[in-house]
Amino acid sequence: MRLLRSGRSAALPRTPVESLDASLDRLTQYRVIHGYRRAFVHAGSGPALLLIHGIGNSLETWAAQIEELSRDYTVIAPDLLGHGRSDKPRADYSVAAYANGMRDLLSVLGVDRVTIVGHSLGGGVAMQFAYQFPERCERLVLVSAGGVSRAVHPMLRALTVPLAEQAMACLQLPGARPAAKLWFELLRLLGNDLSRDTADMMLMFDALRDGFSRKAFRRTLAAVVDLQGQVVSMLDRCYLTQGMPTLLVWGRRDAVIPYEHGVLAHAAMPGSQLVTFDEAGHFPHHTDPTRFNQVLREFLSATQPAAYSSEQWRNILRSGGPSSARREQPRAWLPKLAPLTAATSR
Repeated sequence: MRLLRSGRSAALPRTPVESLDASLDRLTQYRVIHGYRRAFVHAGSGPALLLIHGIGNSLETWAAQIEELSRDYTVIAPDLLGHGRSDKPRADYSVAAYANGMRDLLSVLGVDRVTIVGHSLGGGVAMQFAYQFPERCERLVLVSAGGVSRAVHPMLRALTVPLAEQAMACLQLPGARPAAKLWFELLRLLGNDLSRDTADMMLMFDALRDGFSRKAFRRTLAAVVDLQGQVVSMLDRCYLTQGMPTLLVWGRRDAVIPYEHGVLAHAAMPGSQLVTFDEAGHFPHHTDPTRFNQVLREFLSATQPAAYSSEQWRNILRSGGPSSARREQPRAWLPKLAPLTAATSR
């Protein structure tokens, strides 16, 4: 099947690469879709990359990637509904609804096909997008992705209980922020890996300043986590990524979504690649953005976009699951990363 290439939108032109030294505030554009305002960055030119952030974050989590990758790619980085500068209505915050929202944003921008990169919750959305709209997905990159297995940090499970929203409001009381920083410092002294992501966790606290943000956060969290852990698993559909180049990037010291989830997903996704950041926690793209960008660039340059076939998709579905007879994707690109990841690639 002939591949459809990313197109330009006359109504919403890309941000020129030369202006990327401006702040993300200046780069952020807005569009009303289905009655709700969506914020996003649309920068650069070339093959399209869709970057999806995690729960409690915003497009700003990709700042280092937007600046560097937009030199050679069209980078689209949205604030998910309920996050960042996008509206925070009483709405459907399920993973499937987010995947629909990504399709609609791409349609508004005139972009037909993308390599989709998702972090944490965004990884679950990326996988759902690839499942719902395989004809629009060229490659899949999952970064410390949610939706693999049940385990998740107890802090997130605790935030699903009744009155948790009121408890989150207490984070805005005077003295709460210094107390939170002191708690993370104590975790560091105790050797707890969650302390590796202190700066990012503090940004999540800061993002919950108003009631609308807290309600949206709770509704999003409740769609994917309960007291027993994650309620969404992609393992039953991982075999559908056969024929789609897939990269998994995980921090070995991830305390939010365990590194073992990356290993499990790698085993369940035919031909996938797993690159490990040994010293990273839940945000490997922040721990070492230079290396992350290089790994992503190497993967993009060494793999061909998936060629969607409705007949092939139908046959894979009819098979009912993975088969040992399936052939893996070539891993020729991994040796190119050997000086960088010899001890951490699997």
